[in-house]
Amino acid sequence: MRDEGGVLRRENVTVSSHETALSPGQAPLPLNHMHTVLVVDDETDILDLVRFNLQRQGLTVLTAENGIDAVLVATEKKPDMIVLDLMLPGKDGVTVYKELRADPRTQGIPVLMLTAKGELNDRIAGLELGADDYVTKPFSPKELVLRVKALLKRSKKVTVDSSLRHGDFHLERNSLKLFLAGESVDLTATEFKLLRLLVEANSEVQERDVLLREVWGYSDTTLTRTLDTHVKRLREKLGKFADCIQTVRGVGYRFSPVSAAAAASEPGKP
Repeated sequence: MRDEGGVLRRENVTVSSHETALSPGQAPLPLNHMHTVLVVDDETDILDLVRFNLQRQGLTVLTAENGIDAVLVATEKKPDMIVLDLMLPGKDGVTVYKELRADPRTQGIPVLMLTAKGELNDRIAGLELGADDYVTKPFSPKELVLRVKALLKRSKKVTVDSSLRHGDFHLERNSLKLFLAGESVDLTATEFKLLRLLVEANSEVQERDVLLREVWGYSDTTLTRTLDTHVKRLREKLGKFADCIQTVRGVGYRFSPVSAAAAASEPGKP
């Protein structure tokens, strides 16, 4: 149902419906191929609204209204990204996310979490699971489309200069794979791009707003915790090489080749 301000309301969830992703005459996203997005939400009004705005961008949209169907569609269709609500019947979004990450067929698909849980702790918890981005309800369809655009862009494979090596760090851009001292390390598309930017800078400090803009597509200072959370997860995955990512307080982060060399010389350290 709608209130006088043109806002869709369904139980405790509200979504602005008077705002569309594109103004009249505005061109859709430039895409190298027809990207497919799986949208998972049990709220029919929200599902229709998101589908409408993404289709206007030239995207193919698949939908699922519960966690069980979400896993089935994702594994069968292998979409380019997933917009996943956390509050789902059948299987909740957290369970769905963990199953997708555990399955080799879907573990590399970027996930944007969409939920009515707006508390900061809920958002951080979602990001700590490894989600690539997070949007809370009520949300602007235009903002959601911009987030989807940024996520598709940063997860897109490249074909030039596909390999980046720096000491024990070997990054394969085409497959978004990291090999550390010869061992494969599983990273999300966002974690990979964040690490790649730091390694490419080769010890130069990367400011927070620059990293937010380059990795997430926008430099909103309220997303500082998003950056910090991803750096924390990245360090955990780097193991003994964690100190290679150094915090420059009040500025941002830098990759330290010296720390990388020191870590490589400690054979007994996990």
